[in-house]
Amino acid sequence: MTKTLRYMPLLLVLFCTLPVPASEKPIYKLTIDAPVEAVYDSLYAALENERFFVVFEANILKNISRFAERWGEDFNKSKLTALRSMVFCNGWYANKVSGEDPEMTALCPLSATLIETGGRTTILFVKPAFLAKGSPAEETLREVQSTVIGAFEKTAALFK
Repeated sequence: MTKTLRYMPLLLVLFCTLPVPASEKPIYKLTIDAPVEAVYDSLYAALENERFFVVFEANILKNISRFAERWGEDFNKSKLTALRSMVFCNGWYANKVSGEDPEMTALCPLSATLIETGGRTTILFVKPAFLAKGSPAEETLREVQSTVIGAFEKTAALFK
């Protein structure tokens, strides 16, 4: 057996234990130094400016707060002061993705979750391109992801 082959299992173990680069994480996260109430409308407008139209809004913390007594100490363990979601879609992209890989329409519509702690808003977004690796729709979803993240970053710039 050659020296290279002898060390191959060790090299594989080392390679597999390397941390995943930040760009490879499935969740995009952006924190803005402002409360959700200040950020929400700006984010809504930024998405719609990019032709991603908000089709549903949920004030999740408000909706689940009615269970606070029933859930007791399990309610809002993270002490969030806001938990909201906006669901949005771009019809042109939805049509394009459905033509490239109908299974990827499971990503339509997209959503962003906004959480607030300590007066700061964090936007959370599942990266569609991460989920579409190897799909014929991967490039389109990479473009969608870039456009949506651009809207998030434009919103954040308003609060600097």
